[in-house]
Amino acid sequence: MKKSFWTLMIFCLAAALMFSGQSALAAKQFVTIGTGGVTGVYFPVGKAIAKLVNAQGETYGLRVTVESTGGSVFNINAVLGEDMDLGVAQSDRQFEAVKGLSEWKTKGPQKDLRSVFSLHSETYFMVASEESGIKGYADLKGKDVAVGNPGSGTLQNSKDVLAAYGLTLDDLGKSEWLKASESAKLLQDGRIDAFAYTVGNPAGLIKEATSGRVKVRFVPASPAALDKLLAGRPYYVKTAIPVSFYPMGLDQADVPTFAVKATLITRAGVPDEVIYAITKTVFTNLDELKKLHPALSGLTPQAMLEGLSAPLHPGALKYYKEAGLK
Repeated sequence: MKKSFWTLMIFCLAAALMFSGQSALAAKQFVTIGTGGVTGVYFPVGKAIAKLVNAQGETYGLRVTVESTGGSVFNINAVLGEDMDLGVAQSDRQFEAVKGLSEWKTKGPQKDLRSVFSLHSETYFMVASEESGIKGYADLKGKDVAVGNPGSGTLQNSKDVLAAYGLTLDDLGKSEWLKASESAKLLQDGRIDAFAYTVGNPAGLIKEATSGRVKVRFVPASPAALDKLLAGRPYYVKTAIPVSFYPMGLDQADVPTFAVKATLITRAGVPDEVIYAITKTVFTNLDELKKLHPALSGLTPQAMLEGLSAPLHPGALKYYKEAGLK
């Protein structure tokens, strides 16, 4: 009888523990962040954020996963379409979505888009082979240039900078709409003359592109073209490519160009507590985040609230008010 009693007690305890574990698993909310190509900066930056949040999984009941995607436009549309919860997007693409410009001209302003915070600056590169003879943007006329893949911020950046020189994609000998990972290989194979890429520094793919058999240089933007480019575009800033990161390239001095900011975006319907937890975790562990990727090393709380065109998500705003940042 006594044995039967203890057997029953052990069975009940095991069942209770199993039910408790299943309940905890059911209670955990899975969150997806859309990033970019695995050779770029978006993907490892997304993984860095996920690592921090998942380390606090028991506190907030969240499990963050990261997906490699086609980039900014894809991420914005996927987030708004409820295929993903958050995404990394260039500040210029965020601006265009909110205003109903470019890819969103037919759909109109994307009123459900929300900002969470800004991340690193992203530099626009135009990488040209020495054999192509390209030394300035005017030299791109008639050349075979990879200008960025559909759904990427790079493609629109290419259109904008060409327009500052009075050029369009039609003025190129051929405009290839390719991912940067494909473009770098084609450049080294001698099959294209130049390729564009908007990415944070230091970029592994740019290092790869400058270290092959074909010698390459970065195409500089003139002061006049940069002034024209920035006029009416508050999401662009002047910057320079730090050639110390890319010692195998032909350039001996930093190359003038422009940049945008990477931003973390979401939609209005994502629960406040989810965005609050992610925002608080990132900001309270900022020193650790900065160590997880070189592109994040210069982050400051103040800079992470710049370059945000979409309204702040209430969950993020709640933390900023608590922290005295708003």
